[in-house]
Amino acid sequence: MAGGWARDGAVSEQIEATISDELERMKARKTLVGESLTHCAECEEEIPEARRKAIPGVKLCIDCMQERDGAQKMRGGINRRGSKDSQLK
Repeated sequence: MAGGWARDGAVSEQIEATISDELERMKARKTLVGESLTHCAECEEEIPEARRKAIPGVKLCIDCMQERDGAQKMRGGINRRGSKDSQLK
């Protein structure tokens, strides 16, 4: 059931489009390849051997990776509806 001027099924289509956009974004992220670095690419601290073995191709230390992950989480979602209700989160 759609509300207002939207046709039936429009909300479901918007949800599916948002999910598929996010999946495409995740697939586009570079995967780790190659040999692990012994020192972090950003802060040049040594990367522990256990981390290098656990995550082949690792380039960042734990602190730098957590910092980068935190910056990505701050990204806002797409407001497809444009209604006032969806902007009041």
